[in-house]
Amino acid sequence: MDELTLAVVGIDFPNEDKARSNRRFEAMASAIGDPVTLRPDPRNRHDPQAVAVFSQRDVQLGYLSAERASMIGARLRRGEEAVAIYQGLKGSVAYIRVRFGGGAPTLPPVRADDAPAPVSPDDGFYPDPDGPEWGA
Repeated sequence: MDELTLAVVGIDFPNEDKARSNRRFEAMASAIGDPVTLRPDPRNRHDPQAVAVFSQRDVQLGYLSAERASMIGARLRRGEEAVAIYQGLKGSVAYIRVRFGGGAPTLPPVRADDAPAPVSPDDGFYPDPDGPEWGA
């Protein structure tokens, strides 16, 4: 597995920095394709296998899901080269794309069910017809 999409969880929790930075805000401020950094977090009190994900502005977005953190963390500790980019946000989970072994990750094509819905000219707004001023 040289390239894969990974879930970033915990985006609704505040960071423990002095500013108490907001993970969700940082995820929303990140653009698709922005570089992200993966950092093993062996001192994490909940999971010593945890891998933290940081935006290009060095603000924590969250953690890799526990199901993938041990595998990804082991590869990082072995010194494998990993390049990661921000892929998007859906609900309470952000997604990143990671490539091991050199080269930049490629984003998968957008699926039809993920594409934004086209805007209809009939948006449900029906203005009142022009008429005399009310209350005069």
